[in-house]
Amino acid sequence: MKRNVLQEKYTSEVVPKLLKELGCKNVMAVPKITKVTINVGLSRAANNASFKEDVIRDLRIITGQKPVLNKARKAIAGFKIREGQEIGASVTLRGRRMWDFLGKLVGAAIPRIKDFQGIERKNFDEQGNLNFGFKEQLTFPEISTDEISTTFGLQVNVTSSANGRDEGIKLFKLLGFPIQEK
Repeated sequence: MKRNVLQEKYTSEVVPKLLKELGCKNVMAVPKITKVTINVGLSRAANNASFKEDVIRDLRIITGQKPVLNKARKAIAGFKIREGQEIGASVTLRGRRMWDFLGKLVGAAIPRIKDFQGIERKNFDEQGNLNFGFKEQLTFPEISTDEISTTFGLQVNVTSSANGRDEGIKLFKLLGFPIQEK
């Protein structure tokens, strides 16, 4: 099976550096990326019938995988949500598709963000996972502006096996993610 460029970089460059920097005794103890989850809220689907189909189509194009529709577990009157109503679409990527998506994210999507200053350190949680959002799906190169009828934002969560925030930041920095300095 052919490896992705970013996956190759991880095994050949990142793992040896992290072994030395973190003082890990075993290659298996080095932090790694375990999964990527992409989420989109479907709140506009109540007013716009084609919105849900547009989101599903664009997520499938971006990730190469069919999204799962998430339903509300209970009714919340303040948000006008009924139990069983479809409120979101999500895709969880692992393995080769995850590495392909991350390569596309670092190499093409993030550099296309207008006035981008780098990923802020506050986007990392205490477990070393990265969470950030895109204002619109047009940032991804597969989405053509001619073919879309609606724009939507999406949330990207990159889960790692890091033991803390600092380890996670080191991992993502070595992988080539543009992270702001303190």
